[in-house]
Amino acid sequence: MPNSSLTYCNSTLQYRHTLYAVTYTIIFIPGLIANSIALWLLRSFISKKNKAIIFMINLAFADLSHVLSLPLRIYYYINLTWPFGKFLCLLCFYLKYLNMYASIMFLTLISVQRYVFTANPFKAKGWKRRYDVGICIALWIIVGAACLPFPIYRSSGLNNSSTSCFADLGMKQIDTRTIIILLVGAEFSGFLLPLILITYCTLKTRTQLTNDSLRCEHLKEKHKALRMVIACASVFFICFTPYHIIFFFYIMVNSNIIHSCAVHKVIMDLHPFSLCLASINCCLNPILYYFTASEFQNELARRSTSVVRVRLMSKESVSSSR
Repeated sequence: MPNSSLTYCNSTLQYRHTLYAVTYTIIFIPGLIANSIALWLLRSFISKKNKAIIFMINLAFADLSHVLSLPLRIYYYINLTWPFGKFLCLLCFYLKYLNMYASIMFLTLISVQRYVFTANPFKAKGWKRRYDVGICIALWIIVGAACLPFPIYRSSGLNNSSTSCFADLGMKQIDTRTIIILLVGAEFSGFLLPLILITYCTLKTRTQLTNDSLRCEHLKEKHKALRMVIACASVFFICFTPYHIIFFFYIMVNSNIIHSCAVHKVIMDLHPFSLCLASINCCLNPILYYFTASEFQNELARRSTSVVRVRLMSKESVSSSR
């Protein structure tokens, strides 16, 4: 990287532009279609206060905002030039991290709410939809502010005439103490705390199913809740755990806190793959909605049947008119 003093550590980073271009191209179309359909269907259940629907809608919106920025990323990694100016570069860079941490927080909220509502059904009955709306507004403000340091930190030497963006951005020089404080804060609040909460909710929901005194209808609800929290945990571990482990050492290496050449090579080679894994969440989250929410499946089947019926009727009317 531009600001790293370990210039003698020759990491083979030439492949990363191709890796990013291929990954984002593969993600774009499925992510765009799946999240658009998810938003279209989830709004039908917005009145269901005890199904985490508000959180799912916000999660789909976060994914869609990142997906819509992918064509510009694909253009850059194919052409290796950025003609769109400084602001758009930093905005797309910012949306990447906004999506990541908003997704982490909404996955955590979905897990916590499903666990709490199945463990305490009376809380679900008294819960108001406006509570979820208020939580979402507060979360967007907090996450939006917390992600601002990412584009600021990576805007070294960037101006409107620059032709570099994203992975090729320089890093601003910040004193070691500030780097450590920001890094520990980001890792704890954006990774470790959600990891603890999601793991706890998954284990506790699983434990509840071993209680033989539960009634059958409660068992059914708890099985649904378990599928949901397991799905959230799976997306979290697949997409975000590798990234945050690598990210910790990535910042330490690029800030010259770690001087080991061996560590430098390993981290620089693994970091592009961890970023690609983190982006795949845009395609995995819609799968979470489909396989864990029976209402979502039913509504998708109903809408699909309606669309097919309308098309068949229109074809029949055209045929009869002839």
